[in-house]
Amino acid sequence: MRLGGLFDLETKEARKKELEEQTKSPTFWENLDQANEVNKELSYLNKLLTKITKVSTEIKDNLELVSLLNEEELSTFSLTNLETELAELEKETLLNGPYDHLDCYLEIHPGAGGTESCDWASMLARMYRMFCEKNNYTYQILEEQKGEEAGLKSITMKIQGNFAYGYLKRERGVHRLVRISPFDSNARRHTSFAFVGVIPDYNREIEIEIKEEDLKIDVYHSSGAGGQSVNTSNSAVRITHLPTKTVVTCQNERSQLKNKEQAMKLLKIKLYQLELERQEKEKQALKGENVDINFGSQIRNYILEPYKLVKDLRSGYETSNAEKVLDGDILPILESLLKGESL
Repeated sequence: MRLGGLFDLETKEARKKELEEQTKSPTFWENLDQANEVNKELSYLNKLLTKITKVSTEIKDNLELVSLLNEEELSTFSLTNLETELAELEKETLLNGPYDHLDCYLEIHPGAGGTESCDWASMLARMYRMFCEKNNYTYQILEEQKGEEAGLKSITMKIQGNFAYGYLKRERGVHRLVRISPFDSNARRHTSFAFVGVIPDYNREIEIEIKEEDLKIDVYHSSGAGGQSVNTSNSAVRITHLPTKTVVTCQNERSQLKNKEQAMKLLKIKLYQLELERQEKEKQALKGENVDINFGSQIRNYILEPYKLVKDLRSGYETSNAEKVLDGDILPILESLLKGESL
């Protein structure tokens, strides 16, 4: 039956057995983070294989039923529910990247343009927060730096939930906004840019050597809501890895030590991601392929003036309901990218 080939049952069954063997190891629970990651993937595979078996049985039953129906009965026979189940199952199986099932870190940095770009960065941050709230993801703001007049100079959030990285990794790149500026007394049209970065939370011990002399560590007051919740101690931590100029910041904890631990974890993940990208670039060069892995290229336009349009420049998906997108309704865009990659 084509269903098995479509969803690659053999590979998924083999992966399930491999994970089950890992759980039987006497040292399985020595690394708690890795054990939890294995159990999470195993739980997902069990649920997915159960769904595939259920849909396969329903298809067989429907085929048998169709063969028994007369012409009049066939005219009223509907497969709508089964088609919906198949579409959902296909979407789920497309999230098959090695890190797709992991949580992720998402960060936003405004481009050139001062207050305009800072405000655009805050609009994007709100869009992703609302996306999380609408799709049962949880988010935690690790660092947030306000703009001088409005908006954000930077924000880093950790997003947790089923396939958080698998969906949101496609948001990495430059996002472009065109609108009448609320900061321009002449009501002129402005174009603003912001960069969105997304990396998976590898959730395991990453073996990367970081020399103490390669680090510049700064501490400062955490920004907050004020009042009793304001933190007046130097608990926020910023770490700069001098050789790569990679900067990470954490300020969500009241303890400087905890913020430093979280920042170091994020730095290791970023350096690991840079190494993976370097290896991928070398691999493509050996194959003679010219593959651009510079994620700074523009990926999506959000036009609010003189007309309303959001268009993804990779999948071609577009909608005139720009307000709905900015209110967090980006799942249709993400799904269009997901399906496009499978073609």
